[in-house]
This record gives sequence, C-alpha cells and structure tokens, in this order.
Amino acid sequence: MSEEKARILVIGAHPDDAEAGCGGTAALWCKKGFTVRLVSATNGQTGHYEQGGVTLTQRRIAEAKAAAELIGAESQVLPIPNGGIEPNLIYRSMFIRLIREFNPDLILTHRPNDYHPDHRYTSQLVQDSSYVVTVPNNCPEVPALKKNPSVMYLCDGFTKPYPHQGDIVIDIDSVAATKIEMAHQHTSQMYEWLPYNAGQLDQVPAGEDQRRKWLFERRMPGNAKIADRFRDRLVARYGEGKGRAVKHAEAFEICEYGGALTDEKREWLFGGL
Repeated sequence: MSEEKARILVIGAHPDDAEAGCGGTAALWCKKGFTVRLVSATNGQTGHYEQGGVTLTQRRIAEAKAAAELIGAESQVLPIPNGGIEPNLIYRSMFIRLIREFNPDLILTHRPNDYHPDHRYTSQLVQDSSYVVTVPNNCPEVPALKKNPSVMYLCDGFTKPYPHQGDIVIDIDSVAATKIEMAHQHTSQMYEWLPYNAGQLDQVPAGEDQRRKWLFERRMPGNAKIADRFRDRLVARYGEGKGRAVKHAEAFEICEYGGALTDEKREWLFGGL
C-alpha cells in the first residue's frame, strides 16, 4: 500500500466548499503525487445577488476548475441545482456512479449536522452511497467497487449533537498561501456574493494583491482556530516544538459508515503531511 498513490475524492456541496474544507491538505497530497478530485455536488447557480442561471453556473464551473488546476487536482461539478439537492434515489445513484468511476481510497465531505441543507444532504448522499458502491446490482451498468472507500468529515464549528472530533489534524502552514490562491479564483464568491451577503461589499479592495491580503485576513483565522482547538493533536503528531508552532491547520473526523481506516491506511494517506 505504501508504494501506491492514493486516490482522494473531496465532495463539497458548492464549487468552493472543497477548497475551503481541505484546500491545504489537498495541495500537500498533490505534491505527493496522489490523485485528488475536488467535486461540487451542486452547480452554484443561486450563489449571487445579480447573476444566476447559465451565466453564473458556467462562471462557477470555470472558477472551480482554475482553483483545482493550481495544485494539480481534478475538478468536477455535478448537474444538480444549487439549493435543490435532496437525499433521494436519483441523486444517490448519481453519487454511486461518481464514486465508482473515480474509485477513491478516501472520500471527504461535510458532516450531516450543518447549517446549510445542501451541505447536510451532500453528506447524507455520501453516507448512503458508501456501502452500496460495492453492491453489483445497484446501478449495474457501472462495475461495483471491490472495496468500500473510507469516509471522513471536513471540519466545522457546530456543536450539536456533538462537536467535530478532529481525529486527524494536518499542519497547512507551508501551503496557506496556496489555499488562499485557490479561494482567490472564486471571484464570484470571495469578492462578490459572500461580502454582499454579509453587508461588507464596500470593504472589498480593488487590486489583486490587496484582495489576496484581505482574503487571507478574513479566511485564515478559521484555520488558526482549528490549530488552537486541536493543539494537543498537533503536538502528538508533530512533536512538542513543531506542534506548538503550527499556525494554521485542517482537521478531519472519521465517519463510521465508510471502509475501515486502519493504522496502515492512515499512515499511507496522511503520513509525511
């Protein structure tokens, strides 16, 4: 296993969710030669205050592709309307086909307790598909997988019914600027929709370099909070000196419904990061 190159499938609900949740770790995986695909379960067509429909959908697909290309990852946006995803049989079959076609060793997605219905239902669809991908008579036109991929959750701050466990925590200081550059590609969200929705559109700088600095100051404190929240995990992983010095981190929680994440597999996927 250690000689093989892992295949990582990140399924976020929207075209910028995968980058937000694990852009740093994805960059580190790509540097190791792993195959990483960043997927958006919906097409993002409602994520703006002026644009929509075909124009916004095509724009967001292009933004997601540009972000993935920065680290050498693949990009895919599913044809499910933004705000219209549901955990039904039609979309479950779509997820089963997606997972089988990519044949991942690990799937990352949202937790099922989340403020956004698109996040919750994306998570539910991954869970509902994670075992069925090995059952040949489900979606029989696509060959079933021989093994059930492991599944992990991206980090969040929600506490009910329980807070994120942070089973594996990764130092992303070396790729923090890369993570921001990935977010920078999502102009429609980082500099238009999200500031508008927060009543801060007038605060967005005009210049590209100023925008990157502004984005770093807005986005990376979230990863600093993850580092502080799971400081003991960082110390256990990297040692006292480095673990205490980590400024920005990403964390992942093991989902009990996927294939077992054995110690050997954990080392293969996360060792050296």
